[in-house]
Amino acid sequence: MIEGISHMTFIVQDLDRMEAILCQILGAEKVYDSGDTSFSLSRERFFLVAGQWIAIMEGEALPARSYNHVAFKIPETAYDDCLLRIRDLGLELREGRSRVEGEGRSIYFYDHDNHMFELHTGTLDQRLKRYAQG
Repeated sequence: MIEGISHMTFIVQDLDRMEAILCQILGAEKVYDSGDTSFSLSRERFFLVAGQWIAIMEGEALPARSYNHVAFKIPETAYDDCLLRIRDLGLELREGRSRVEGEGRSIYFYDHDNHMFELHTGTLDQRLKRYAQG
């Protein structure tokens, strides 16, 4: 039986660039770096983001950008600071979809390998309650 999400893995061309994104924007803590050793398919690093294990492995970038993404919860008070940190790293922001009031705000951005990330201030419960209002 499923107990939860074990980890997320992102294939990236440059481990250092992705580490900067994870640490400077998501507040990640690096817990492992394979260096030149490879126990898996390629060099890799492991991070913890709010207790969630995130792995990055060296490889080819995604061929195209899409709306597939992973979203991380942030408090409303952190919204402007997160936006500034994304801009400071020169990452491409994607305009958010139109929203109804009460479902939270989102920042969408791409890393250098075409992965999309979202920083979201709302919760599923808030969104469902808002949608039930019509």
